[in-house]
Amino acid sequence: MIGEAIHDDTLKALVSQHAVREVVVGRLQGDDTQWTLSVRLGAPTARLIPVRSRRAPLRIWKSLKAVGKFADAVGLRGFTVEL
Repeated sequence: MIGEAIHDDTLKALVSQHAVREVVVGRLQGDDTQWTLSVRLGAPTARLIPVRSRRAPLRIWKSLKAVGKFADAVGLRGFTVEL
C-alpha cells in the first residue's frame, strides 16, 4: 500500500485506527483550480500517499471547501494546505 494511492474507505479505516500521521492538501500540479489530499502513515519521513477515487487514480476536488467537507466526512480533524 505504501507509495500507491488509497481509496477513501481505506482512509476512513486508517483514521479510525489513528494510523494517519499527517494530512496535506495541495494544488494539482499545472492547475491551480484543483486540489488533492495526501496522507502520511507511519514514520515522519514516510512518503505522502494520495487519495484516489474508485474510477480515477487520483481524487481531485474543485475547491478547498469541498476538500474540507470530505475530510470531515472521513473523520480527519485537520490538514495542512500547501499553496
